Amino acid sequence: MKDSLHRFMFHNLGLKLISLALAVGLWLAVARDPVAEVAVDVPIEFRNVPQGLEISSENVPTAQIRLRGPERVVHRLQPSDVYAEIDLSSVRPGERTFDLTMQQIHQPSELEVVQVVPSQFHIMFDTRFTRLVSVQPRVIGTFAPGYGIQSVVVDPTTITISGPKKHVEAIEAAITDPIDVSGVISQATFRRHAYVSDPLIQVANPDPVQVTVIMQKASVTGGAQFTKPE
Repeated sequence: MKDSLHRFMFHNLGLKLISLALAVGLWLAVARDPVAEVAVDVPIEFRNVPQGLEISSENVPTAQIRLRGPERVVHRLQPSDVYAEIDLSSVRPGERTFDLTMQQIHQPSELEVVQVVPSQFHIMFDTRFTRLVSVQPRVIGTFAPGYGIQSVVVDPTTITISGPKKHVEAIEAAITDPIDVSGVISQATFRRHAYVSDPLIQVANPDPVQVTVIMQKASVTGGAQFTKPE
């Protein structure tokens, strides 16, 4: 029995001493590592969004997460290491308030979440809706003396937009970027993007539209300022 115990204690004694020294050194390093705290602003990630559902709130909240842990870990923390996650699988159109708890925060295992701000947030949802709207050219400029606009031809005359239903239904037309016809006396063709001002609406085809402005001799001479339409 004594021989077995002796062999167990002294077998590879050098390696065992080295391992012990490394373990003690690591423990001392960790024990001396001061605790630090940091606040990180992170986006809220929405998972399992039902098909055909759109967020209709213009301001989607972010979360400030306060974390505590070893200073060495805090110093090398990257923004992508922390995020908040909300499951939308059961959400329907309408208003919804969500609790944001520590259990919904993902962070490095060595750090502890000590605070989440805000603890709740309110957001609106709507069904996704698609429709055609007309393209309205925005023509500006100072006409050549004695000239006015005979006609404006837009190609295509409509574009497809999509987004939250109530937002899409409120759009009357898409407006082109300004088209300056100063000095034009016959006709000129321009390519301009058409846009809608609502940031929650997407234009299905973002390619520029073609606008042809045809001028004619006016009955009253003299330069004129013209803007159509704002």
